[in-house]
Amino acid sequence: MNIYRSHVLICGGTGCTSSGSVTLQEEFESRLKENGLENEVKLVQTGCFGLCALGPIVVVYPEGAFYSRVNKEDVKEIVEEHLLKGRIVKRLLYSETVEEDNIKSLNETQFYAKQMRVALRNCGVINPENIDEYIAVDGYQALGKVLTEMTPEEVIQIIKDSGLRGRGGGGFSTGMKWQFTHDAKGDQKYVACNADEGDPGAFMDRSILEGDPHAIIEAMAIAGYAVGADQGYVYIRAEYPIAVERLRIAINQAREYGLLGKNIFGTDFSFDLDIRLGAGAFVCGEETALLTSIEGKRGEPRPRPPFPAIKGLWGKPTLLNNVETYANIAQIILNGVEWFTSMGTEKSKGTKVFALGGKINNTGLVEIPMGTTLREIVEEIGGGIPNGKKFKAAQTGGPSGGCIPAELIDTPIDYDSLIAIGSMMGSGGLIVMDEDNCMVDIAKFFLEFTVDESCGKCTPCRIGTRRLLEILTKITDGKGTMEDIDKMEELCYAIKASSLCGLGQTAPNPVLSTLQYFRDEYIAHVQDKKCPAGVCKALAQYTIDPEKCKGCSLCARQCPANAITGEIKSPFVIDQEKCIKCGACQTACKFGAIYKA
Repeated sequence: MNIYRSHVLICGGTGCTSSGSVTLQEEFESRLKENGLENEVKLVQTGCFGLCALGPIVVVYPEGAFYSRVNKEDVKEIVEEHLLKGRIVKRLLYSETVEEDNIKSLNETQFYAKQMRVALRNCGVINPENIDEYIAVDGYQALGKVLTEMTPEEVIQIIKDSGLRGRGGGGFSTGMKWQFTHDAKGDQKYVACNADEGDPGAFMDRSILEGDPHAIIEAMAIAGYAVGADQGYVYIRAEYPIAVERLRIAINQAREYGLLGKNIFGTDFSFDLDIRLGAGAFVCGEETALLTSIEGKRGEPRPRPPFPAIKGLWGKPTLLNNVETYANIAQIILNGVEWFTSMGTEKSKGTKVFALGGKINNTGLVEIPMGTTLREIVEEIGGGIPNGKKFKAAQTGGPSGGCIPAELIDTPIDYDSLIAIGSMMGSGGLIVMDEDNCMVDIAKFFLEFTVDESCGKCTPCRIGTRRLLEILTKITDGKGTMEDIDKMEELCYAIKASSLCGLGQTAPNPVLSTLQYFRDEYIAHVQDKKCPAGVCKALAQYTIDPEKCKGCSLCARQCPANAITGEIKSPFVIDQEKCIKCGACQTACKFGAIYKA
């Protein structure tokens, strides 16, 4: 076995792959061979490091040099300077890791300092396609401990005592769900994994499966032992090809090692896993719709009760958790209840993974202890808002969640605190907005999504959300009335109270939260016929400042509607009746004389 003097870790997550990390790996292989280093330097394809905005990412150990935005052309320099001559290429280093002549640990940077990686512990650390690397970081030890030292009841008690709550949105006690499935009567039971995250901007579960698929396999086997199931299914959307492929590889490896299949660890416990691909329907994130889809039927929700723990797949008791929930299981078994409960808050234990996006400098994947404030996430971990803009709001929970305004930026992020202010944890998408965002338009965006994704089974969701969207569109077009706002609010509560599943029950949340905290923007759209952020096209008004206008006529020549008139070297004027609000004039003006209000 080779002992390598250096390890080069190349991010193989979707973000970095889309930026060309596969090409980097091929170039590294070629350059290492060219310089006779192929037996001294080990290339490792890993999962996501978290700092997606800096991809492609390459980390070289033992120095811990964190190279960001690496191009194919940079590989030659890294190999010849760093790996051959021992001179770190400082121009490629992530700026926050450089302190005079020293390289700081990633854990000392602003992005990582307040994070605590539990679910993401192996992402960016091991090769997800190599089971030996997972075993080397204590992989499958928890499964071995459970099968040889513990009863199913003892396993369930540990999960209950840990306080782990479902990371898929609802926040229900994981241990209680396991208990219900264990206690249910049935000759056959199943364990299922929800990997169908569909929130816009969410990629937490995808990244875990891409970077640490064995953690999910191990946890599902533990769950199978605890509840009495011998078959599991991972329901994953087909739009995640890298995650699907790595999961397939991991399942096959686990079978080869006897960690899936018959008589695992020489016990009488047998358990196997299969993958089921989803077609991208958002409603299939709802548990009963997901299970219906696994059965090969149209993904539509079923009335509850009975809950899946009693009557799930093919009418049999079924345990269903999402990817991030399972990612915590093995660590709880190995490290104990006290270790897990030392993180988080009284009612929200452990950590939470968020996909941080929108108007934020450090776009990426973060894992923070429950109770971390929104301010810490935005200003410290996220690095603040770009271009000196002001923080306006953050959307948590995607289409099912709500907007948190700037005045509540010190809200701790946990299940109960978010619900108290009209939002929710959701699966973990966190979209940051600045002063240039129109909150009415944001509500409309999320409602358009839920209208498209409604399965149509129940009337309140199928028709009610469409009526909501019609009113919102009317308001953003400048045709709304104050009565429309009242009507919309009343309709929101009716939809929440009478929809069949979580999609419809939570669809009005973005509207209600923006009405609660940004009602003044709705009123401006209705009474003043203005969009304060200048986003809503129908209400936008382009105006030429006569003092700045040089009379060059460039704006008039670019206007497709011939709405701009004037004489050369004199201020030009926009005819608001003819203006189609395309913005071509503002883009063309070289003197900043045209502004949008």
